[in-house]
Amino acid sequence: MPLPKAPTTRATVLPETAFETLAPQSPPTPRSRKPRAAVSAPVTPALDEVVSAPQVPVQPEPQPVAAVATPAPERKPRTKRPAAAPRAPVAPIAAASKAPKLFVLDTNVLMHDPMSLFRFDEHDVYLPMITLEELDGHKKGMSEVARNVRQVSRELDALAADSSLAPADGIPLAKTGRREAGGKLFFQTQFLETKLPAGLPQGKADNQILGVVQSLREQHPQREVVLVSKDINMRVKARALGLAAEDYFNDKTLEDGDLLYTGALALPADFWQRHGKTMESWTTPGGATCYRISGPLVAQLTVNQFVYLEAPGEAPLHARVSEITGKTAVLKTLRDHTSPKHAVWGVVARNREQNFALNLLMDPECDFITLTGTAGTGKTLMTLAAGLAQVMDERRYSEIIVTRVTVPVGEDIGFLPGNEEEKMSPWMGALDDNLEVLARSDGHGGEWGRAATQDLVRSKIRIKSLNFMRGRTFLNKFVIIDEAQNLTPKQMKTLITRAGPGTKIVCLGNLAQIDTPYLTEGSSGLTFAVDRFKGWPHAGHITLARGERSRLADFASEVL
Repeated sequence: MPLPKAPTTRATVLPETAFETLAPQSPPTPRSRKPRAAVSAPVTPALDEVVSAPQVPVQPEPQPVAAVATPAPERKPRTKRPAAAPRAPVAPIAAASKAPKLFVLDTNVLMHDPMSLFRFDEHDVYLPMITLEELDGHKKGMSEVARNVRQVSRELDALAADSSLAPADGIPLAKTGRREAGGKLFFQTQFLETKLPAGLPQGKADNQILGVVQSLREQHPQREVVLVSKDINMRVKARALGLAAEDYFNDKTLEDGDLLYTGALALPADFWQRHGKTMESWTTPGGATCYRISGPLVAQLTVNQFVYLEAPGEAPLHARVSEITGKTAVLKTLRDHTSPKHAVWGVVARNREQNFALNLLMDPECDFITLTGTAGTGKTLMTLAAGLAQVMDERRYSEIIVTRVTVPVGEDIGFLPGNEEEKMSPWMGALDDNLEVLARSDGHGGEWGRAATQDLVRSKIRIKSLNFMRGRTFLNKFVIIDEAQNLTPKQMKTLITRAGPGTKIVCLGNLAQIDTPYLTEGSSGLTFAVDRFKGWPHAGHITLARGERSRLADFASEVL
């Protein structure tokens, strides 16, 4: 390409404001259709010279501007523009934004979840020395906290067993086979000078941890240092000092309790119009009607989920999803337990959800059932009635085993006398109340008949404590776990794995009445079980919404 002709007149000196206005403009591309006279304008070479100005001394005379007119040597700085100085800070900013976080764990997090060390993905974990001291003080005993502390100590011992690793450089958390943990574990190996306000006692463990967090943030300004604690007051103090603090969320199955699986789904009003043409139907030997449907609705269904369609002037449809194969699903109608003809041990369903629950409880193919709902919805009464019907009448199970968590609502009343069953009797007031309802006679047997019925019923019921469940196996038993919302996921796993051949386990609970410390609706063992067993062909769940205890109890549940 021939070089442009040199200008015949001297270029004028541009003011500084012109440089700021024209600097962002990109130079013309080689494929530009403009005349060559425009390309040889002296303004563009002058701007290129300004970009590279820090490399040459600045002259007060305008003669250097005229030198721009020499075409060949002055166009070389164009190739150096991508490496200009303004682009250099971009790389450190991007690296800092991708740097892993440094989580400082409070002692109560490790006590609550002994595997919390491996729950932070690619981020690093820091343990202050005071945290290890507090763990050492809680390792003795047979409580759940003591067992968790001992498990944490074993995990830390396995991580720090290799003497060739330098603790100051961090210990890979994936060293013991936990592939999901991509970060490192750091121990506090030196004293960190704290600068907390004078009003905070320096000897308190929580304040020492806050001092460690503040010192780490000053030592690592390029990283985000976050305190993780289950203690609300600890997080409040940290945020008051300007420190980042978060709750431990990894133990929560659901972030919002409203997202919990309810076990029932309302069908759209145009269900028959949209699925009637392609629907297949047949009748089972038991008298139930089955419908095979296809379409986008199948993606919303789960095995053992209940569906219903109630339209004015039409017969209601109450069914359960019995099978899902590819893009088709089979709906099986239910037995109507709202009719006295199909009463269970004298108990008749009073609403739609109770009818769903009784169908689950009486199904021999369902090995694990969870029932949730507010007080007075009939969870214990229906479960006990279904258990007695299958133990006394159908001989499907040998006996009923009832257990619950012994967490008091108020102050503890102290030690209780007697054997295991006698010690558990004060906690089983709900069982006694429901047995009194179920054992009521119609008056033909008199007092002797009622007494004989109660003795016979109680002979088939065993009350057990959770403290002695480890290592047991229940064979052909109907197990009722009452107040299951107070169980941790680990305790729930311990109880469910006790089931042997021919055993059915029913978990009852109200997620709005959790008494165990550090447990919420999202982290309860009952929520954990409902979410994990959703969709298993031999498990079912239903949420009871309507209270049937009394009008006083229903009104109190709404307004109090």
